[in-house]
Amino acid sequence: MLSKNNSIVLSKIKYRDYDLIVKCYTEQRGIVSYILRGVLKSKKGQTKTVYFQPLSQLQIEESYKPNQSLHSIREVKLNYVYKSLHSNIYKSSIVLFLSEILSNVLKEEEKNEDLFNYIETALQYLDSEDQFSNFHLLFLLKLTRYLGFQPENSELDFPFFNLETGVFENANSGIYSISGENLTLLKRLLGINFDALNTIKINGKQRQEFLNMLLYYFELHLGGFKKPKSLQVLNEVFH
Repeated sequence: MLSKNNSIVLSKIKYRDYDLIVKCYTEQRGIVSYILRGVLKSKKGQTKTVYFQPLSQLQIEESYKPNQSLHSIREVKLNYVYKSLHSNIYKSSIVLFLSEILSNVLKEEEKNEDLFNYIETALQYLDSEDQFSNFHLLFLLKLTRYLGFQPENSELDFPFFNLETGVFENANSGIYSISGENLTLLKRLLGINFDALNTIKINGKQRQEFLNMLLYYFELHLGGFKKPKSLQVLNEVFH
């Protein structure tokens, strides 16, 4: 069945000698993996691989067969042309990190337009902004809503947050309770959208500690979650 599907590239791997397997998060079918046969054999074919950079936004004309794990692409074009996302070293480090996270946590082979639109719009915001050092923190925090473990924010005045239960508490309940700077930043981020990110002023150490806490939160709520290999590079860039 031939159809068009807006897609966001999550990962690509070389398969055999000249083939490429690309995993995408798509608007119409969630996670879909495509095989590009022979694309690495010729220079003309290799030029097509530029479309499949991490988190590129594409419109794919696909040959989709429901009972297959790998689908073929008839035609591809950019759905949105990034101005800086892949050329700015700081933004590209965020892109590699987030593509690894998304490839890890997005599993469903079904339509979720709200989640697709969130990722699409957030990436376009990152592409256009000059102040973005805290973007990945808010992106991950907002992503929890779509993954089913968004922090419960009805008791924001409480002095502790329980990473295991995802709720604010009035007393320290043990190893999963956080307080101090991480708690303050969590409360601030829960109350803003991307366009207010420039009001968050933190240093590299605070950013790194909060990110580690967020990743632990993901680990507690998602079976099989692994810390991204690109985390070290991201920390070095934004330290």
